[in-house]
Amino acid sequence: MAWKYLSGQVKECFQANLLYFAVFSNVHTGKLRQLFGSAVPAFPPKFYLTMTKSMADERQSQLEQYLQNVTLDSNITNSDVFTGFFRKLQQDTFKIQTQRAFLDVYLADGSNIRLDIQTSDTAERILEVISCKMGLPRELIKYFSLFFFQDHDDGALSVVKKVADFELPFVSLQSMRELHCKLGIRKWYMDPSLDTLLMDCRASLDLLYMQAIQEVERNWVKPTEGQMQEFKFLQKNANKAKFLELIREMRFYGYVRLDPCICDYPEEGCSADIYVGNNEINCCIKLPTNQTKEVSFKINRLRSWQVTFLGATKDGEDDTLELRFEYNDSGTWQWIILYTKQAFLLSSCLKKIISEQMMKAAKEGQEMEIKTPESTKNSKKSSVQQKQVVHSGFISRKRFLVRPNEDDRVFEKIREEDL
Repeated sequence: MAWKYLSGQVKECFQANLLYFAVFSNVHTGKLRQLFGSAVPAFPPKFYLTMTKSMADERQSQLEQYLQNVTLDSNITNSDVFTGFFRKLQQDTFKIQTQRAFLDVYLADGSNIRLDIQTSDTAERILEVISCKMGLPRELIKYFSLFFFQDHDDGALSVVKKVADFELPFVSLQSMRELHCKLGIRKWYMDPSLDTLLMDCRASLDLLYMQAIQEVERNWVKPTEGQMQEFKFLQKNANKAKFLELIREMRFYGYVRLDPCICDYPEEGCSADIYVGNNEINCCIKLPTNQTKEVSFKINRLRSWQVTFLGATKDGEDDTLELRFEYNDSGTWQWIILYTKQAFLLSSCLKKIISEQMMKAAKEGQEMEIKTPESTKNSKKSSVQQKQVVHSGFISRKRFLVRPNEDDRVFEKIREEDL
């Protein structure tokens, strides 16, 4: 649900503070509208009579949808009014006062950096502090982000979620204590070629190198036998730049690997290993016949996707999420459903891929304008815009949690900072 997506908190915490959230955010909606006008969605209307259970459920659903819609505009989420609201909401939920504390941020090699922080520090602030400690230039911070992750006894690594900029990592870690999550810094881009922009900085080179080794050791990448031999040689000689050049040739480098999940393709009840990156969702699907089938869903054939909270499992312990995407398979549009706790992480990866595609297309478009005669510019621009709209948008359905404003349905208006 919305609260779990935004701050990693368990569902019950949001429900316990639903009244507080309703009162507090109603007041702050007025402040936000003074600053941002109609960009702020209308706050859900109140019920002035005694609510039935169904009315209360509907009210909660409306508040969740309001919360999601507000967070889609980066100008709003970066404002002092918004961050102040969520700082207080998160602290009040878990009764954590602003005070000095220590926070461990883990690197991909297993080491950690201990930070002296305030419990009310946002993820954006903490990322700036750790970047400063590591000597990472300010202009390169945007290529990295904070994530919650889990190390499993069998050696597997689970990236639970990307931490929202306005989230309070110290508070979130307290709420996720039973999951034994750690806070770590990882690169945050899906195009491996962007590695080249970070190679001249020692701090960013070290971060990329540590993460690359981790992904090889955790079997995220699939090197050939020859690549593996060369990889060991370069690792032994600590040739980081050459190593990163080699690993970009390895299969699944630059992808995010999800935990095994259930999908409905090509039939209900199939299990799947999911990799997302390089403009695709790659699924290694295990069929009921125990045969395996590898399927690549190309991003440029994906029209829309949506995330839905389905409620708790039968034992009442775990929340169930699904991500479904509309895909063009041989000229026919169909919905593919993935049931995964990492649905919001997958959604973030898809947005990131699209934003990088847009930036690349915009850059190429600017280069074309320099070389293209004026008489052909308008027709080419129109063609590009039509192509972009085909790949755009998110659609809503009941209990759908990622619901952009109508303007956000136009592909070319999604900006990198919104994602």
